[in-house]
Amino acid sequence: MELPDVTPIRLQPHGNIPNNKRLPVLLYKEVFSDKSNLENQFKSSFKQNDWGGSWVNGVFNYHHYHSRSHEVLGVASGEAELALGGPGGEVVKVQAGDMLVLPAGTGHCRKSASQDFSVVGAYPAGQENYDICTETDRMIDKQKNIERVPLPAADPVFGSGGPLMQHWN
Repeated sequence: MELPDVTPIRLQPHGNIPNNKRLPVLLYKEVFSDKSNLENQFKSSFKQNDWGGSWVNGVFNYHHYHSRSHEVLGVASGEAELALGGPGGEVVKVQAGDMLVLPAGTGHCRKSASQDFSVVGAYPAGQENYDICTETDRMIDKQKNIERVPLPAADPVFGSGGPLMQHWN
């Protein structure tokens, strides 16, 4: 499988959204050359690479983050604009076949989306017990959790030799 274009996005803390001081968000464009049944392709790849707790839905329309886990979002259908990093953060456009890997602490929020927008989400092995934190949570309390979250053993799609391993090590 050919590796996609991957863009690292570094985010600074913003208000009460901590983001991640060490690790960039990774935006993968066109992960799979075959665009049919992207939901199953993402689910299968995530499972094969030990990213579990998978679910299929959209992205919340409020700024939130996870302090106890990293998260992957594979866009199974449609397109959307997502705000990363908290209010006033970076807005990225994603479409079916794209993928985002969000390190623990990364604020994210759906700004707009097509009616058919859907993502497959998952978490590295051992991190499926994620929390949902918002701007009302005390960032200082959550920062300790974020610093303790271990690196995943593999990229969610490309395994131990994938782009995540290169960008996060």
